[in-house]
Amino acid sequence: MAQSSDAVIKNEIRDQVGTRIGDLTLRVFAEGSREDQNLFDAGGLTFTYDGQNYGSCDAGYVFKKDGVTHAFMAIEGTDCLNRDSGGNAQYQRFHHALGAVRAGIIGVYYLKPGTCPIQPDLYGMAYNASKKEKGTYLICNDLIVVKKILELRSNPNALHTYLDLQMNVMKAIYDAAFKARYKSDMHNFASKRSTVIQDKKVIKYAARRLLNFTDSSQRAGHIAVGEMYLTKYLFPDHVMDYLFLKMTAAERDYLDKNKANDKEWSLLRKEPGVRIVTLDDLQGLDPKAKQALISIKDLSGLKGAPATLYNSIKKLIHTGLESGAITIKD
Repeated sequence: MAQSSDAVIKNEIRDQVGTRIGDLTLRVFAEGSREDQNLFDAGGLTFTYDGQNYGSCDAGYVFKKDGVTHAFMAIEGTDCLNRDSGGNAQYQRFHHALGAVRAGIIGVYYLKPGTCPIQPDLYGMAYNASKKEKGTYLICNDLIVVKKILELRSNPNALHTYLDLQMNVMKAIYDAAFKARYKSDMHNFASKRSTVIQDKKVIKYAARRLLNFTDSSQRAGHIAVGEMYLTKYLFPDHVMDYLFLKMTAAERDYLDKNKANDKEWSLLRKEPGVRIVTLDDLQGLDPKAKQALISIKDLSGLKGAPATLYNSIKKLIHTGLESGAITIKD
């Protein structure tokens, strides 16, 4: 029986990095354990910052000082590159290590090498996160890098130099890919990624609806969170409106009341500099177009005429937001 992604990653960390380096020890839990979902201070691998809990990590390296256990590094890992995950599924786990980074810890998102490439946008996200947050965020596909960082902990100057080197490597990968794909133009990126760039604001729109956050069988909540952080950290100097085209203000209020403690919804609603806006928040949209969108918003897997209608309204909204004919309520 094939190992799960979690088991593969945890075994690699144990075998290739080790369970003890200097005064650092590995905190990791057996596959199937739910202990990693406990907060770090309660013995788990979930980090919190400013009252918000983030996703649990797969492993951490910890040390003791004056009898208190502290985290030096948190690692979120995945074998997705060997499991046909070459697209936005890679963004969905970005936030797991982000809580540690925001708390001033080194966060590592380790993607075990496989048949799919790492999305280069991840490198840009992590680079900008490292510039904005207290800690350092690394995208990594080589556990030798992880081990080197741990070994350098006792030499702060050498550690700082090595982390700077890794930052420069990430930025170079991202810049080269962005130049090749988008000609180094954020507006080209925006036009292909359902995004509108304004002066100090970026608007990301998506077909998110109520069911995405109430049906546990769906993964759309994870996708929504991943896309939020993609947009936030690729536009680090902008505030963000995240526009859910298939959600009404009443449905957003329902989620606020009934899903306030749901991890994905909580992350979306509490993220600094990010607003969740709905089709009811659009000003200047033709009422007939709005009513048509409402009539199909609850349909699953749009095909045929409904798909054509949705795409035409989506284009209308994109064009209107760009021109200023359509605005979003303050």
